[in-house]
Amino acid sequence: MVNLELYRVFYTVAKCGSLTRAADELFISQPAVSQAIKQLESQLGTTLFNRTHRGMELSEQGGKEIFGIVEKALAELDSAENRLKEIHTKATGTIRISASDTIFSYVLIDKIAAYHEKYPEVKLNLINCITTETIELLKNNKCDIAFVNLPIDDKDFTLTSVVMPLHDTFVANKRYKPLSEGVQPLKSMHDYPLLMLDQSTVTRKAIIQFSHSIGVHLHPEIECGSLELMIQLAKNGVGIACVPREYVRRELNEDKTLFEIRTEPPLPARSVGIAFPQGQPVSFATKEFFKMFNTD
Repeated sequence: MVNLELYRVFYTVAKCGSLTRAADELFISQPAVSQAIKQLESQLGTTLFNRTHRGMELSEQGGKEIFGIVEKALAELDSAENRLKEIHTKATGTIRISASDTIFSYVLIDKIAAYHEKYPEVKLNLINCITTETIELLKNNKCDIAFVNLPIDDKDFTLTSVVMPLHDTFVANKRYKPLSEGVQPLKSMHDYPLLMLDQSTVTRKAIIQFSHSIGVHLHPEIECGSLELMIQLAKNGVGIACVPREYVRRELNEDKTLFEIRTEPPLPARSVGIAFPQGQPVSFATKEFFKMFNTD
């Protein structure tokens, strides 16, 4: 078995040309240096140094034969070690971030811009996909940090924290404004053209699971793969959209292009969470991105 420390002593002695100076550089005793050289010579079956009055000189048939190889090997090892230290102490490399288009637009866009300004040397690989697809990326270690719609009943990844609460509600344009002037029974939403995300999404599954638990069955007239599309359809009077209130604040409070229809009971609160691949080391660059959600 190769003993790297013996080769490091050999290299240091050759570079210093003296047992004493090598001992000082290695912070070990001179006898320890001498013993290491003798041990390595014994293992290799050859003399590595000629002991002269001027110090330690590499032997022609031993030391000089391997010095270049040892020097290159130690340099490679030092480079690898420094690279690993850098990963854990400096924001470099690439971060693969996975999230849905909606989460990128409403939760991450400002954080991504701020992070890129602070760490411009870090390459960001943004992977757009719905939460169910993001979970598969996590399980297969194909992303470094993921933002997912909760709740999720799956333990095959590490969920660390919640970054934004979500309150699903019903919104529509002025055509349905009278419904916003009171509180409507949740079951009455079935009497209107509903716009909902498709059944493959965590959002839709959570809403359906809750409504079925209280005996309410909501069947959308139009299913959408995009929340942005659903909002636009609602603004154009196509129907009543079921969306998180946090994603339509501007339309509700500033533009007044949409009106909220409150229901009894209200839909339960959900949230957006941060998840990491299970059992994988987290780079310093990824940790720094994660920290941006713990400073508000």
